[in-house]
Amino acid sequence: MRIVYVLLSPTFGMHQYTADLANRMAAAGHDVSLITTEHLPRDRYAQEVEIKTPVALRGTGLGTESLNLGSLNTLPEIILAEQPDVVHFTGPHLWNTRVMNRLKGSGILLVHTIHDLDPHEGMRLGTLLTLWNRAVLRTADKVLVHGRQYRQRLIAMGMPSERVVYAPLLHLFLSHDESSSLVDNSQVTYEPFVLFFGRLEKYKGVEHLLTAYAQIERERPDSFRLVLAGPGELQKVWAGNLPSGVELRQGLIEDKEALDLFRRCSLVVLPYIDATQSALVGAAYYFQKPVLVARSGALAEYVDEGQTGFVVEPGHPASLARKLMDGVADSARLQHMGQNGRRWYDRHRVQEWQALQDLYGLKGQA
Repeated sequence: MRIVYVLLSPTFGMHQYTADLANRMAAAGHDVSLITTEHLPRDRYAQEVEIKTPVALRGTGLGTESLNLGSLNTLPEIILAEQPDVVHFTGPHLWNTRVMNRLKGSGILLVHTIHDLDPHEGMRLGTLLTLWNRAVLRTADKVLVHGRQYRQRLIAMGMPSERVVYAPLLHLFLSHDESSSLVDNSQVTYEPFVLFFGRLEKYKGVEHLLTAYAQIERERPDSFRLVLAGPGELQKVWAGNLPSGVELRQGLIEDKEALDLFRRCSLVVLPYIDATQSALVGAAYYFQKPVLVARSGALAEYVDEGQTGFVVEPGHPASLARKLMDGVADSARLQHMGQNGRRWYDRHRVQEWQALQDLYGLKGQA
């Protein structure tokens, strides 16, 4: 089968997501190519994935670059020249629906991932996202979502069930070479620190996490450290001094440092107050680490409470502090939960692959 992935936004996380799909399909023997921008992390993709960069876009199409109609008008012809059986739009861009409309009637299966049905708190142009999602739902032949509740919601809105496919979000944060070199988890330890990994954004509950940790320091000083690792402007979500036990690693975290953090931490915390889903839950499980997540979006769907992790209500620092103190206090339990998490990951990785087969109409094929 000939599969063409289209990603017009250069966002690093979207490329990490797209690369996992493209690499797995290429490894399964399918003919895979990517149509994307000149600005991409090439090391995320396997050599078997043919990459073409006909545009030089830098955003999601909300800026003046969206007025470059010459590039927009050439994209359908470039995609058609690949003679694809499936075209999968993996990330948001305003051009996507216009390109899909041009491809309609060509006999190509048009697939689109919807990462966020609702705008995050404080998101600029949130109304535009809602309108854009509606256009995607009208135009795509099939839609891929990463939360069961989102599939149920779309069906309740009147979308035929066969057009909505759910698959868990389980890609890792590594380059193709780093992912390929992972053999086992013999280097995994459980050191006394909790890891927050990712962009330091308000909707991710960083303020509530720091408030909770400050309470922990007052009640149980020196019990464990908190590591914040990722890009973003922390001063926008936390105005004061950091608690003494917090280690800040601000900026883009390279693969080797990320691997070291996930292998050594005791627990990965996602205190998001406004989320859809996150691949970091699966990444934590892969490295045999339990998670603590807020009941936001589909995050709780990825946790077997008390078996692979803990769930707290969002925006509640006191309960977050209690759960952190109770969870980190028992290292033997954390290790057992981490092992459960890895089994969860392996089982759901198989389910994810089966869902992708259904998405592309590949059941019974290679």
